[in-house]
Amino acid sequence: MTTPDSRLPIHGLRPRFALIAGEASGDVLGAGLIAELRARFPQAEFAGVGGPAMRAAGLDAWHDSQALAVMGLAEVLRHLPRLLKLRANLRKRLLAWRPDVFIGIDAPDFNLGVEQWLKQRGVRTVHYVSPSVWAWREGRAAKIGRSADRVLCLFPMEPPIYARHGVDARFVGHPLADAIPMQPDRRAVRNALVLPEATPVLAMLPGSRLGEIEKMLPLFLQAAGLVALSIPGLQILLPAANAECDAAIRTHLATQPDLAARVRVLDGDAQRAMIASDTVLLASGTAALEGMLCKRPMVVGHRISPTTYRIVSFFKLLKTRYVSLPNVLADAPLVPELLQDDCTPEKLASACLRWLGQPGAVDALLPKFADIHAQLRCDASARAADAVVELLGMGNGESGIAPDTATRQMHLLP
Repeated sequence: MTTPDSRLPIHGLRPRFALIAGEASGDVLGAGLIAELRARFPQAEFAGVGGPAMRAAGLDAWHDSQALAVMGLAEVLRHLPRLLKLRANLRKRLLAWRPDVFIGIDAPDFNLGVEQWLKQRGVRTVHYVSPSVWAWREGRAAKIGRSADRVLCLFPMEPPIYARHGVDARFVGHPLADAIPMQPDRRAVRNALVLPEATPVLAMLPGSRLGEIEKMLPLFLQAAGLVALSIPGLQILLPAANAECDAAIRTHLATQPDLAARVRVLDGDAQRAMIASDTVLLASGTAALEGMLCKRPMVVGHRISPTTYRIVSFFKLLKTRYVSLPNVLADAPLVPELLQDDCTPEKLASACLRWLGQPGAVDALLPKFADIHAQLRCDASARAADAVVELLGMGNGESGIAPDTATRQMHLLP
């Protein structure tokens, strides 16, 4: 099998980059990467699968990323024939197009198979966004290495795991850490949302998918009702990711009219809701990372199906002490995690009230959040582009990279 170093760029100073992103978050990552690669190679060509952000950045989108946005076992099974056909057609088209590098952005169930197939046929491959090998099934790292010549990681604890399996992985930082200011302007956000400075605010983020809302929102609403009993002036901000989520949220609120009078359902705006809040009640996931970057104390509540929980517990599949990213990144219990049987309205409310009633605890928490933010704030798109360019095997003189970019490569790439 050929190695990355032995494969010279096919298209010289007009390299071709193929990208596949399967979700909105991947579309944002892909757009940032395309912009940085375009800055290094103005004549480069970009093609593959992406959303509106990647198309605006210059991607020739053969398919929209929504074609891959399938969640849940039942939905995947229903769409499996279509997805298999799409993957087969994409592989052939990609190979015929002869990209210099293929970049799979997240969506590992779809992208890793494409990457491995192309790698076996001499195409350089990159996987951007590591699956959570730090949490469970570390052995996946070796499998990912068989698919990707290089893995671009958002978190600093990930490359050492890949190194144990002989896989080339680079920490590039997290684009959210670049996008969110180190000191968000809470007063400006509150003014924009017409929230008086003294108003106590709870932001609630039960999830951005209908299944998550149906599972977590009833618990969160009960918890918010208990918090409101202790804080009469409480206002609740509840962002809805899309129209379907908005409708589901309002259906639940209709059953609790007294509490609903305190709730403002926002059209998206999750980040502003968190910045404006005094504390955040959220389900585990990227929202916890975003809340940390917004410098807000939070309570993480999450439940999975009892069957899944029993399997995970019995086989000890979870390899980390924590599930929320603030705690994982700090390797310490910075924020309360109330999981499974502990995820009750009473315990969620009690944890929220502790943050709301202990300003000294909040003051002690925020510098720790800032330290993690600084570690992740690395100009991620630029570092990712540098890692891709390096994989091309092109030096400064060959690629047309400006001297300042070459200097940045030497300093930023581990």
